[in-house]
Amino acid sequence: MLTEKEIKQIQDELDNCKRPIFFFHDDPDGLASFLLFYRYIKEGRGIVVKARPLLNTMFGQKALNYEADKVFVLDIANVDQEFIDMVKVPVIWIDHHPPVERDRVKYFNSRLRKNTNTPVSYMCHQVVKQDDWIALVGCLGDWYLPDFFKDFAKKNPELIGKAKRTKTQRVFGAQKSEAFLATVEELLFSSPIGKLVKIFSFSLKGTTTDVRKAIKIFTRIEDPMEILKQTTPKGKLLYKKYEQVNKVYEELLKKALKVKKDKIIVFTYSEDKLSLTKDLANELMYRFPDKIIVLGREKSGEIRCSIRSNKINLTKAVAKALIGIEGYGGGHERACGAAIKKEDFKQFLKNLEKEIK
Repeated sequence: MLTEKEIKQIQDELDNCKRPIFFFHDDPDGLASFLLFYRYIKEGRGIVVKARPLLNTMFGQKALNYEADKVFVLDIANVDQEFIDMVKVPVIWIDHHPPVERDRVKYFNSRLRKNTNTPVSYMCHQVVKQDDWIALVGCLGDWYLPDFFKDFAKKNPELIGKAKRTKTQRVFGAQKSEAFLATVEELLFSSPIGKLVKIFSFSLKGTTTDVRKAIKIFTRIEDPMEILKQTTPKGKLLYKKYEQVNKVYEELLKKALKVKKDKIIVFTYSEDKLSLTKDLANELMYRFPDKIIVLGREKSGEIRCSIRSNKINLTKAVAKALIGIEGYGGGHERACGAAIKKEDFKQFLKNLEKEIK
């Protein structure tokens, strides 16, 4: 969460640029963060950072080629000092991964205050104060229920759905007919807004051309029902992309649900066109909350993983499991990514199991 002073600082940066470039992570939180800023100033270019969340000189060259007068870095865990030095324009970095130190950058990280893990889309929403539905999609994509949810649910019941009262579920509304789903899990997997989270995520899959096209369409969507009810050509195109990717996703999910349910659920696949590990890992964590989930995609001699757990600190466990392993990884306490050489993957799993014990 940003302070009022920080909000004003970022607003000033947005209001005083003509040719900004936005680098953002390839997930709903990153995409929502970009959309919130772009739709606010209606200027600039967005570049999604796929695979490893790292900005290096390759991305610095993209900023130079575009002749950007300001660089915004959104939901990216690592930025090389060489990148900052290379671009020679102000860099505004908003993040919620473990804090780092860099020179000549305006750095905003929610973890700098009591290690609070607030999605970047939430902080961007604090700045622009518009497009609530986009901010909610980004927050839910990071399993976070923002404080504006209650008011949003009352104003947009068609996006939230109706909840059944249970002993364990917290609901809003005095009467059963007015009760809204209020847990992140139910919203993600049993509501229209949850489908939008998937649509955001699936729009970032596939070729660079397809991804750029989808992002451009999102900048022009006026109402989320354009997508969910396919009421405009723009909405139809985004929904068609969702259906295409979802077909592959459902097939993989069926296979993943058949694997042995040990303390660690491990599922790997070799689809070379679509990376769906994050999405599959999230759904398996929802279905098996007491397990550790390791979803891996084989590509270029590596197993590229999304790892989830409700029970242990994955940041520490994955870091230790990677000792002596050719690979890298990192992320959040409950959600991490890793890329491990195929021949080292079994040893990585053994190491991870030792850390869990």
